[in-house]
Parts: sequence; structure tokens; C-alpha cells
Amino acid sequence: MRELLRLAARNVLRHRGRSLMTLFGIAFGVVALVLAGGFIKDTVDELGESMIHSQSGHLQISRTGYREEGSREPATFLIREPEALRAELAALPAVDEVLLRTAFSGLLNNGRTDWAIMGEGVEPAAEVRLGTYINISEGRQLAESDPFGMLLGAGVAQALDLAPGDWVNLLTNTTDGAVNVLEFQVVGIFQTFSKDYDARAVRIPLPAAQELLGDDGVHLAVLRLQRTDATAAVKRAAEAALAGRGFEVLDWQRLNPFYRQTVELYQQQFGFLVLVILLMVTLSVGNTINMNVYERAAEFGTMQACGAPRREIFRLILLESALLGVAGATLGVIAGNGLALLISWIGIPMPPPPNSDIAYIALIRLAWWITGVAFLIGVLAPVVAALRPARRAARADIAESLRQAV
Repeated sequence: MRELLRLAARNVLRHRGRSLMTLFGIAFGVVALVLAGGFIKDTVDELGESMIHSQSGHLQISRTGYREEGSREPATFLIREPEALRAELAALPAVDEVLLRTAFSGLLNNGRTDWAIMGEGVEPAAEVRLGTYINISEGRQLAESDPFGMLLGAGVAQALDLAPGDWVNLLTNTTDGAVNVLEFQVVGIFQTFSKDYDARAVRIPLPAAQELLGDDGVHLAVLRLQRTDATAAVKRAAEAALAGRGFEVLDWQRLNPFYRQTVELYQQQFGFLVLVILLMVTLSVGNTINMNVYERAAEFGTMQACGAPRREIFRLILLESALLGVAGATLGVIAGNGLALLISWIGIPMPPPPNSDIAYIALIRLAWWITGVAFLIGVLAPVVAALRPARRAARADIAESLRQAV
């Protein structure tokens, strides 16, 4: 095998021009896969982080059944001792902060018309630390010094023609079923990744929401973690700590079904792209390999005349193709990762994605599995392309092969 490998390496180096053409063809396909895969990974990662850091947090804890029945019976699913729960969850590993929220629905009135809203009572300072992907388009963030301040989604502000400094009335039902109304001053207008959310979202301080609802309980405990990849481990720890106490722990992927659908879509697209590039590289490289094998028919005939078995001819051609694949894939990985770093340093200005008004700067994210898939395709393509010509050369008649040298 060592001698066969040495012979294959000499043959690759002997046909430098053809070998370089094959090498660059393989490298081009690998670079395309690295860049495309890195772009898709950045899109998916940014979507996930935007959902975490604008709405859901990494994990949410609520009473069991709140998601299904909470809108009809909000008082039934209140967490009555939120501070004790906060302290217990904050002690879990990798938890940075625990935020408390109260959810409600109601009508917002600007003195001329009403608008149905989905509101949240939040802790302003903690929400600022979590909501790094929230864009304040007008005004400023909600602060602890705003006891009756309000943040409006961009769609709500547009529908009611509101701006920072305006006063509005918020009407909702208390947990006992009575009607309550409070006056708030708009301090800011925000945008998230979702226009649908911005069209209904309103945020007020948690104490004001509790006063509005006539209850000091909360509906949600939201966990902000040190790292997104720790979500699964913290979820298991939270479920173990709260087992049998009527709590439900949901992670950000479960809370955002749109993310899961997007990931599935991009995975299918990337898989199709891998097949297309494999086919393109195989066809482009296959022509060169086929020509190379045809021109060396006399060489293979001489080897067989000297006693080399047919399987050795077959293995030699495949080994030469594999060596070209390894070299081309290595070159493609180096060039692809280098280009990814350069492009990420420059940035790719992107228009707002569907259902959003916020443009962003895309990057090419590096990942070992993307590099691995690209390298594997680079090695596999020339080997697949060489199978048919190698089989034909190994089965060729010795006399007919030698005749080509005359």
C-alpha cells in the first residue's frame, strides 16, 4: 500500500497542469460550501438570539397550563410567591438573572380611538439587560424612575399616532373581573424582529401592572443565562428543582415555533446545496479525470503486461483522485475560512427580513461541522468522479491499451 501511495503521489505531481485544474475545481466547491454554510448559520444564530434578547429570554417558568388557559383565567395561574421562586432559580448554575413579568390584555386609548393590546408588566432595569436586540426607534428605554411610564411597539404607536411624551389611558380587567383604568406617559417606541409582536405589544413597570390588575402575583419568571448553549442543562436543573410543584419550564425554542420552522427550512436548503455542489464538483472534476485516464491507457496497459492485477489499476486511480481531493479540500478549507473571516470583518448589509422592519449586518460564522462537511465533499467528489473511468481502465484489454502507445 505504501508503494501504491508513493506511485499515486508521483503521478499527481507528474501531471501538474491537469492536477492544478482539478485542485482548483475542488477548492472552489469547498469554499462555496464553507461560505454558504457560514452565512446560513449566522442567519439562524442571529434569529435565535434576537428572539431570546427581545422577547422570550432563554427559559420561562409559569404555572402548568398557563399557555393554554391563562388568557381566559389569568388569576388562576399567578405565581403567588415570586421572590422565593426568583431566589431559587437564581441559584441554578449558568443563570445570570431572573426577571419577573405579568401579562395582560386590554385597550389603549389616545383620547380619540381604542387599540387592543397585549401588555407586559416588566422590571425595567433587568429588561434593558436582557433586551439587547430591542431597537428603541424613538424616545428611550423604560426606567425604574418611570412609575407610570410606557413603552409602545412601533405598530401600536403608528396605529394610535403616538410619540414619546404623549399620555394614554390603559383599560383592562382586574383579576377579580372588575374594570380598571390607569393613565400612562409614553417614554419610548421599540422595534423587535417581529412586526406582528410590535403591532400589539405594550410594556409598563411591574408595580403599575400589579396595581392595574389588583394583584401582586406574576405570571412568568424569565431566565437570562450566561450562554445560550447552556439552555438545555439549566432547563433540566430547573425541572428537577420544581418537580411536583405545578410549574412548567419552557425553553426559547419551544416558545418560538417560528425559529424551529426556520431552522428546518435552512437545513433542507443547505442539504440541497451540498448535493448541488457535490454534483457540480463531480462533473467538473470528472471530465479532467476521465481525460487523464484515457491518455494514460498505454501506461495502464504496460502495468498489466508487467503483472499488475486489474484491482491495482483501479485502486491507483482512486488513490490519485483521493490525494487530489484531500489537497483541494485542504486548500478550500483554508481559503474558505480566510474569506469568511475577511467578509465577517467587513460585514454584509442585509435588508429587513420578512415580518420585520430592522436591517442588520450579516456575518459568515465558522463552525467545525460546516468545515467538516465541506472537506468531506471535497474529498468525496473526485473519488466518485473517478469510479467509472477507473473501472473502465482496469477492465480494458491489454493489447488494445498498448496499441495506443504506438
